[in-house]
Amino acid sequence: MKKLTLSVISIGLLLGLGACSNKATVSYGDAQEVETTDLSFGSTDLQKIATEMTDSLIESAAVNELVKDGRPVMYVERIKNKTSEHIDTESITDSISTKLLRSGKFRFVDMSRVQDVTKQLEFQNEGGLVDPSKAVQFGKQTGAEYMLYGNLSSIVKSNKDKSDVYYKFTMRLMDLESGIVEWADETEIRKTKEKQGWSW
Repeated sequence: MKKLTLSVISIGLLLGLGACSNKATVSYGDAQEVETTDLSFGSTDLQKIATEMTDSLIESAAVNELVKDGRPVMYVERIKNKTSEHIDTESITDSISTKLLRSGKFRFVDMSRVQDVTKQLEFQNEGGLVDPSKAVQFGKQTGAEYMLYGNLSSIVKSNKDKSDVYYKFTMRLMDLESGIVEWADETEIRKTKEKQGWSW
């Protein structure tokens, strides 16, 4: 009987210790730290391409000529994902827009909110609930002068020992009136993963 009781206690202790060792711990990390979890497109890649592209655009001689007389109005089209991965390109677009707006050289129109803006203007002008003298009128919005757009593509190669992924991010700035591309640039990222051999 004593042996059985001791066995039950031992099993209980082992299960208790096992449960304790499986407990997850959450902690904050550095958002700018290089992320190397796997080969997929990650936060470090997003930060790299957003920073490199906005710096290139802001420092461009052609763009500095465009902004010398004021802050042109720009529309940033959502980046097109031409990779085989599911990538949140809206986050890339948002990062680029925010960095460009912070530069103080551009103003933006947000085409993703056109439907919401239209509903609000209809409410103000047709609902009868807003003082007509204080309602925002239709036909007063400013149109974009330039459109910034881009593509993210990738090439993936692998064999039994090594995997390689290559990303290319391209952007262009177009004058909407003339159709002329005023600026273009691209940046690249290559990531590799090799299987590690056994070490004794």
